[in-house]
Amino acid sequence: MMKNTFLIIAGMGLLFTINSCAPVYRCGEEKPVGGIQGSNRLIDVVEERDDLCETVKVKDEENNFLVKKNQELSMENKALDKRNKELETNYAVLDEKHTQLKEDHLQLQENYSDQLTDNLQQGNLYDERIKEKERRLDQRAGELAQREQKIHQLEDKIYRQDSITNRLNQLIKDGLTGFNSDELTTEVKDGKVYVLMSDKLMFQSGKANVEPKGKEALEVLARVLKKNEEFQISVEGHTDNVPIKTSKYADNWDLSVARATSMVRLLQDDHSINPQRLTAAGKGEYEPKASNDTAEGRAKNRRTEIILSPDLSAVMDYLNK
Repeated sequence: MMKNTFLIIAGMGLLFTINSCAPVYRCGEEKPVGGIQGSNRLIDVVEERDDLCETVKVKDEENNFLVKKNQELSMENKALDKRNKELETNYAVLDEKHTQLKEDHLQLQENYSDQLTDNLQQGNLYDERIKEKERRLDQRAGELAQREQKIHQLEDKIYRQDSITNRLNQLIKDGLTGFNSDELTTEVKDGKVYVLMSDKLMFQSGKANVEPKGKEALEVLARVLKKNEEFQISVEGHTDNVPIKTSKYADNWDLSVARATSMVRLLQDDHSINPQRLTAAGKGEYEPKASNDTAEGRAKNRRTEIILSPDLSAVMDYLNK
């Protein structure tokens, strides 16, 4: 239907061009200065054609958005399928443990019954001891049931936290699509989101002032972080092993710390990130990602890492109960 609409519009444009003394601009082109010349009917038809063109453009944009959203949902569904399989495996292991615990409990009950019979035969002298053993067995059974429940609840908390972390990583990726892979990358590792920014994007050589394009990346990142306050933010500066000594920085330690601090200040001052969530650290040349023997390796090592860690206080509190 959309193709037919285009054919109709094109035919109308051709007809107007042939039958009018003044040129009629094409669909999507700017209107000529002073407007078009012709009858009122011609002007009305051209305006109607422009409205149709705009409608087609909007529909195309909506279709592209829906295609992209469908791809994102497909990826998220695959991740959920994988996590579901992992939970099924964990459940099988826990179910096996639960069965073993029940068997142990039955064995304990049998042992208790045998002991009770022996004690009764020996006389009432052992009655209190038997009652104490019964109480301890019941207590242990209750503790085992509570422990099993605690394991299930802890697994649920960890799963929810993993889902939140993966969602944050996807939000950051979606927001930073305008940057090249040699400038900025993200990954999820050990339950944390790592955002790696090269010094090519962030800084001039030997300096700690953030470049304009680097500020753009921080602005996008800050918008996401302000909506996900449960994540702590650690900024780590890294350098290659080429020695540096300037009037401002004594060595690579100084430079890496200054760069991390510069980015933390921007997040706090320009984007109102709560400073209690922020940590600045300098690693100097001592955590390289590649060999410093080549120019390519040194370029990979000159970077700033923003590490986003989920707040695990609820999990830790639960473990300490």
